[in-house]
Amino acid sequence: MAEFHDLDPQETREWLDALDGVLEAEGAERAHFLVEKLVDHARQDGVNIPYTATTAYINTIPAHLQAKHPGKPDLEERILAYTRWNAAAMVAKANRDPAEPGGHISSFASAATLYDVGWNHFWHAANDNHGGDLVYFQGHSAPGMYARAFLEGRISEDQLNKFRREVDGDGLSSYPHPWLMPDFWQFPTVSMGLGPLMAIYQARFMKYLDDRGFTQKGDRHVWCFCGDGEMDEPESLGAISLAGREKLDNLIFVINCNLQRLDGPVRGNGKIIQELEGDFRGSGWNVIKVVWGSGWDALLAQDKKGLLQKRMMEVVDGEYQTYKSKNGAYVREHFFGKYPELLDMVAGMTDNDIWKLTRGGNDLFKVYAAYKAAVEHKGQPTLLLVKTVKGFGVGAAGESQNTAHNTKKLGDDDLLHLRDRFNIPLSDEEAKACTFYRPSEDSQEYKYMMERRAALGGFIPSRKPVNEPLEVPGLDAFKAMLESSGEREMSTTMAFVRILNTLVKDKQIGKRIVPIVPDESRTFGMEGMFRQLGIWSHVGQLYEPQDADQLMFYKESKTGQILQEGINEAGAMSDWIAAATSYANHGHTMIPFYIYYSMFGFQRIGDLAWAAGDLRARGFLVGGTAGRTTLNGEGLQHQDGHGHLFAEFIPSCVSYDPTFAYELAVIVQDGMRRMYQNQENIYYYLSVMNENYAHPAMPAGAEEGILKGMYLFQEGDKKAKLKVQLLGSGTIFREVIAAAELLKADFGVDADIWSCTSFNELRRDGQAAVRHNMMNPLGEQQVPYVSKLLEGRSGPFIASTDYKRTYADQIREYVPGKYVVLGCDGFGRSDSRQALRRFFEVDRYYVAVAALRALADEGKIGKDVVAQAIEKYGINAAKPAPWTV
Repeated sequence: MAEFHDLDPQETREWLDALDGVLEAEGAERAHFLVEKLVDHARQDGVNIPYTATTAYINTIPAHLQAKHPGKPDLEERILAYTRWNAAAMVAKANRDPAEPGGHISSFASAATLYDVGWNHFWHAANDNHGGDLVYFQGHSAPGMYARAFLEGRISEDQLNKFRREVDGDGLSSYPHPWLMPDFWQFPTVSMGLGPLMAIYQARFMKYLDDRGFTQKGDRHVWCFCGDGEMDEPESLGAISLAGREKLDNLIFVINCNLQRLDGPVRGNGKIIQELEGDFRGSGWNVIKVVWGSGWDALLAQDKKGLLQKRMMEVVDGEYQTYKSKNGAYVREHFFGKYPELLDMVAGMTDNDIWKLTRGGNDLFKVYAAYKAAVEHKGQPTLLLVKTVKGFGVGAAGESQNTAHNTKKLGDDDLLHLRDRFNIPLSDEEAKACTFYRPSEDSQEYKYMMERRAALGGFIPSRKPVNEPLEVPGLDAFKAMLESSGEREMSTTMAFVRILNTLVKDKQIGKRIVPIVPDESRTFGMEGMFRQLGIWSHVGQLYEPQDADQLMFYKESKTGQILQEGINEAGAMSDWIAAATSYANHGHTMIPFYIYYSMFGFQRIGDLAWAAGDLRARGFLVGGTAGRTTLNGEGLQHQDGHGHLFAEFIPSCVSYDPTFAYELAVIVQDGMRRMYQNQENIYYYLSVMNENYAHPAMPAGAEEGILKGMYLFQEGDKKAKLKVQLLGSGTIFREVIAAAELLKADFGVDADIWSCTSFNELRRDGQAAVRHNMMNPLGEQQVPYVSKLLEGRSGPFIASTDYKRTYADQIREYVPGKYVVLGCDGFGRSDSRQALRRFFEVDRYYVAVAALRALADEGKIGKDVVAQAIEKYGINAAKPAPWTV
């Protein structure tokens, strides 16, 4: 901000005195109102006053206005010291083992005060009187959470000794992982950037549940702890405008500004606190800065000319980091020493006094005051920018060192220093041995700690999923989907919408259905739900929609059921995650269906999909316009040929590529049964297409095969001399059916036709059988499901899909004969479906040629027959392979 020469200091003083008078007599809100009025009035008169999104580099809450700490600070400091010690000792002790499992000491060391103040005064656990606060703990600070739980008696010393040793059971996971510690952790946060994004949508989903009447349990908050370096991840800042726009006053971000990322300063040449303040204030957040500890209050009170504040602003973060890696004498010379007046200010202080001038985030009084202001603030989300020291208390081993993040070992001198710094009652030998310390249960510290948690309803973190089996509709509820559509054509996308409409009307579970779309409702034929269900908005609809006179008008409602996120797949996925884990975090089981362009699913939000697995999410992901050739006009970046391969990477994701409406109905109904009746910790990925065609009735007895991943759709002549087995899925399965007709009519080759709804599930079944047999050589041997179905069938076997060859190739070892796979490898193209399928070599003609070539390879026909087919079907044998680059 530009500096101006003061032409009339006395007039300036009069204005400032007037403002002081308003502050004293009427408070800060009135003073703020008057200042804003003056600025607004000046701008209306044409005075150019540039907007500034930042405030001075000092605490937002001045010392005389900060709330009084209500607890027993001396006891809290001792409890905090024990937590610090146990966290560091746990990591250091683990890494004395030759295996060196790793871990982090410095992140929690910097943020320990931030967590302890929350535990002692602010974070409510879920109980009969309160729905519970949700806390997204910073992933690298996990050792501190274990250390605190050890003091509370929730984690044993044996478990601390098994930090990052989970394979043999009862160990502690490296980071917050609900899958690995399902009774402890609520949210996985160490994939940096995802915690902030998910926290915003979690807070929003909390409002959704309130508006729809599911939860009304106290003043709940979502707390998200991040590192300042983490804010460089695009996801960290990607949704902050949504939080401001929707006034999520139940959301609190705490950014631990220790000024260091993993390898060095976050903004060595700048000021990360000022930068983030501008970002968040500009997005409509209430911002509270906690920069300086209580020791600075007296110095700031003496700073009548603002010289100290000026110096605070001048120093860049790289210098601040260096100061804390040195000593008091260095700080005197390099910080205060620039101006003689500042040297005079600290002349009566020793170098040790200067060194003890702490940062705000390491001062429980400052942190308490900031937290209290945050939870009491209404109408905006709150950001706390809290300045700390990376590796606080660790000393030369890591305090404010560029290497601090990777510090995992502490030598004997380091351990003794840490013990002495925080007055831990351990002998030299005990300290060097990384002995854990827990006060006795009759100690003041233990009683105080337990009293505070009792007053707040229980322990945090703690995951308490509700035991709530739901009565889901039977398959007969989808009777229309199981019957032939006759001459009427429809896509599997429309079949899905009809299934969804059936579910939302169900009296038992209809209100629990959460339809989620980014900005493609009309593409997927879901616009009819706008009027029926409404699009949720916390403020309702403040305007008359342009299409108000139409049957399917755009309707927003405070009690709306649909979550519509605009062009924002990451946000929609975060919505889905919040809904899919509501059973564990809100005490209500919700059933989310998120439909999206399949290409913008796992490929774009794969990290969130993996986190959903860790979170034990339950729900349906629906990849619309799926496959590489069904979205014919959209081209390279829209055509998905690999979504199912991404889905297979996630152990808890069950995926299907159905062709017909009855397959989709069977899969959805069984998914509902498994997830919401049996309460299995899985989720589903279904691919649906936008290609219209007639749908047959379900063959008798097909249900089991549909769910296992493969069933006999049509059997050929058992007495045929030449026969092949044709396998397919999704939209290409129709090409497989057509290929069977070509083979019969043109070459006298008969075929059994198999619908493979999930090559992924077939692969998992095969793997399980093979492993069982390896581990039980003398027991009954299992047969993979694919092998059972195909055993005794006359081969060869040809599989074709709209995905990369790798998808269908997964079952090769379970196929009892020659196996040929066709698929859509390579970049996408824009053209007609017919042309695309010929280009990718998966249309009926290529399927037929592949079958004939396989028969020729087995000596059942001559290769000249293959050449005849290539000529007959007009295939250009000289064209480059579609995956050529």
